[in-house]
Amino acid sequence: MSEVLSQTEIDDLLSALNSGSVDANELKEEQSRKKIKVYDFRRPNKFSKDQMHTLQVIYENYARSLATYLSAQLRSPVQMEILSVEQLTYEEFIRSIPNPTILNIFSFYPLEGSAIMEINPNLGFSFLDRLLGGPGYAPAKIRALTEIEQTVIERIAQRMLDYLQEPWGTIIELEPSLERVETNPQFTQLVSPTEIMIIVSIETQMADVLGMVNICIPFLVLEPILDKLNVHYYYSSSSQKATQENIDSIRNKLRNTKVPVKVILGTTNITVKELLELNVGDVIPLERSIKNDLEVVIGQRTKFLGKPGIYDNRMSVQVSHIVEEGNEDE
Repeated sequence: MSEVLSQTEIDDLLSALNSGSVDANELKEEQSRKKIKVYDFRRPNKFSKDQMHTLQVIYENYARSLATYLSAQLRSPVQMEILSVEQLTYEEFIRSIPNPTILNIFSFYPLEGSAIMEINPNLGFSFLDRLLGGPGYAPAKIRALTEIEQTVIERIAQRMLDYLQEPWGTIIELEPSLERVETNPQFTQLVSPTEIMIIVSIETQMADVLGMVNICIPFLVLEPILDKLNVHYYYSSSSQKATQENIDSIRNKLRNTKVPVKVILGTTNITVKELLELNVGDVIPLERSIKNDLEVVIGQRTKFLGKPGIYDNRMSVQVSHIVEEGNEDE
């Protein structure tokens, strides 16, 4: 018997609680009693606790990165939190999601097979509303996607999949690629109904809209890398990432990074009356002597002193002194 309730079963349970035909206190008492967990030997758990914990760590890192990206893309704070990482059959997963919904089927190259990233329709339509200039509201009645909406969803889904590369990088170099977008779970036959899947449920909130992003990966897809799905390998691989190639890459990027440079000619204080009376041609005396060097500011910190001049018909500054760390006030 499935442990996952369908949306219809959830609605029936809520109705029974509201009508009083089911007593909530009795349910709590029953839950507090010691229970025997049924184990189906025909469908044993294929992932160990250590492997499940490693997947939890990977997707916690993914949720943090993805929340930052979506907050910037949607121009609205987005919070994401891992609710659960569990293994279910494909049939149980399909029964637990609404219809219609937004199913993004993607490849997990170089691993063989496909996986699913399901976005709750309320959340998906809120994303669409923000991206198309709206306040981020979901429609009162969930419907299928239009062609324009599907194109927008495909673009943002691919960017969401791209963020899987970094957290998975210590295990395997992935290249997730969106294959298609479906809305009817019943017509999406990815694997056999009894196939074991890893289901990662990410609770996502944007403003007042709360929904789920579920990532569904078949066991067959992850089977070739099961020996790497352990916490020891994950963290030991992370510490070995600082290779000379990576160091050189970071050094080259830093060398080509542009930083703001400004030269302060001088400062002074004037009254509001003097400010209001300023006109073209007026002269403002500065508190710096013409014999003193000018401050060369890098970012927010004075790093050099220099003398003004002209070089190649442009105003320039010749560095005359390097300001040592902690001596900026000199």
